[in-house]
Amino acid sequence: MADSLFDGTVEQPSRWQRFRESHLFHSFKTDRIAQVSLILFTLYVLVALLAPLISPFNPYDPSSIDIMDSELPPVWQDGADGRFLLGTDAQGRDMLSTILYGTRVSLLIGLCAVLLQATLGIVIGLLAGYVGGRIDSFLMRMADIQLSFSTMMVAIIVLAVFQASFGTELYQRLAMLMLILVIGIAEWPQYARTIRASVLAEKRKEYVDAARVMGFGQVRIMFRHILPNTLSPILVISTVQVANAIISEASLSFLGLGMPVTQPSLGSLIASGFEYIFSGVWWITVIPGLVLIALVLVMNLLGDWLRDVLNPKLYKG
Repeated sequence: MADSLFDGTVEQPSRWQRFRESHLFHSFKTDRIAQVSLILFTLYVLVALLAPLISPFNPYDPSSIDIMDSELPPVWQDGADGRFLLGTDAQGRDMLSTILYGTRVSLLIGLCAVLLQATLGIVIGLLAGYVGGRIDSFLMRMADIQLSFSTMMVAIIVLAVFQASFGTELYQRLAMLMLILVIGIAEWPQYARTIRASVLAEKRKEYVDAARVMGFGQVRIMFRHILPNTLSPILVISTVQVANAIISEASLSFLGLGMPVTQPSLGSLIASGFEYIFSGVWWITVIPGLVLIALVLVMNLLGDWLRDVLNPKLYKG
């Protein structure tokens, strides 16, 4: 430090130091709800990644399933089997294992669908906001038309037509890909409109004029200069949209248009046990439903916290 002062230079703080001094870190350090939500979400992600290692059974392996073990209750009820902590479903699969694998599938669909809709929305929003004119009008009218249809309505129509046209067997093999594509494509206007509004404000600033004077191309200006300054609302939208995508997948699975029973997601588990809930076999639907509710709640709480912190009008310091 003395050498730097003698030389007339000042030490620059490291990235970690700048992060610790930011209002984002300060807010997270003082917000217990955000801390608990992040811990729970991290736990969900770890469970999803490590499902093959920590699951007592493999629900995809027919040799590990015995139909004679079907509809066994959780260990805290009479008639339970100690091998199955949360009981079994109607096919004899261990509920704990299917929930671990189902969480993995639900998170994968939610994250991939949001990645797709964010990519489409960011590219379209940047183009519309930066170029403007007829291109802006055309793209935004497309977004308005898209927003006039609900995600569920579009998904039900597309998936039902695909299943009727190509058969149930092919649909079950491509179910995850179809869900990602349908949910992702149906929600891109959320990102496009947000990015467009940010770009309209950013492109009039001096750093953009300086980049033009230096001879940078329009693509570089959009993606290297303007886009990094519009990422704050994208983080907030993405957090909420992951929860929405997971709910959409669960709803479609409940309607028979989501993941097949052989590849359980949280939604397909809830759907497969719904017909047994009034016969006393409540755990097949209730336990996956509680896991799904907790996951969506955690994502929404994180989204609310990010919105409050990244919005200077709401953040109180």
